[in-house]
Amino acid sequence: MTFHAASRDALAAAELTLLDVLGSDAAKASDTAKASDTAKAKPARTRKAAAGAPDQLGDELFSVVRLLDAQIGLRRALGDSSAAPERREQLLTGLLSGKVGDQTLRVLAAAVRERWSTPRELVDGLDHLGRTALLVRAEREGRLDAVEDELFRFGRIVAADTDLEQALTDRSAPASAKSELVRSLIADRSEPVTVALVEQLVVAPQGRALVPGLADLAAEAAKRRERSVAYVVSAGPLTAQQQQRLASALDRIYARPIALHVEVDPRIQGGLVIKVGDEVIDGSAVARIDELRRRLAG
Repeated sequence: MTFHAASRDALAAAELTLLDVLGSDAAKASDTAKASDTAKAKPARTRKAAAGAPDQLGDELFSVVRLLDAQIGLRRALGDSSAAPERREQLLTGLLSGKVGDQTLRVLAAAVRERWSTPRELVDGLDHLGRTALLVRAEREGRLDAVEDELFRFGRIVAADTDLEQALTDRSAPASAKSELVRSLIADRSEPVTVALVEQLVVAPQGRALVPGLADLAAEAAKRRERSVAYVVSAGPLTAQQQQRLASALDRIYARPIALHVEVDPRIQGGLVIKVGDEVIDGSAVARIDELRRRLAG
């Protein structure tokens, strides 16, 4: 997703408001837990309060994205940089006050007050804020690793199943049907944050292709943990010990933590292909055979 300069500044300002809202909520949750007289109730209350706000924020921001996708006139009015910021905020408040939570309304108001390059980029920005809120939830619950892994694995499943990809990207299919398909596929075995992120990508892709979009979501989760992602293709399954050794080696090479996403592909015949960012380390048997052929031919 690409933003022009004005939209990048607008998104940064809106994200500060989002993080301020989430930080205030976490502080309130901590104060509530400390004031509690029942020690056993403290962890449950803390978890509920801390997770609830990001969850609600993310869901409600995603709902507004879907609304603006459907209502072109409203999208243009809220993203009209020539209109006074107070006028845009007033329109937003009149429309959504009482329909979304106070915290969500505060984030939305901060967003529409900013100057976006286009109304479409305002919607893309709100989508980004929704993802951030949900990833904060997973982070607070210590489930960011699981979310990242589930997004990657589901992306591999979709990439290998053309019929499934077509069903999830069919523009003629109702959004409700695609949402139900996502839930039927992963809801019972995935984190709620994973389900919400995938469902939003399927229903409101914002111009993103499904498989690359899932990879981007996994990378976004990894980035939030301040780790880079190494996409590893192996001819056969790697044991936990082998993955740990590989991750440690990559940590030393790149001088930062590296998250592994491993895919098995027997076609490479042996060795590993590792991609970190734009850099590819190809140690596969196929690559070595091709190199040998080039040398013989030369």
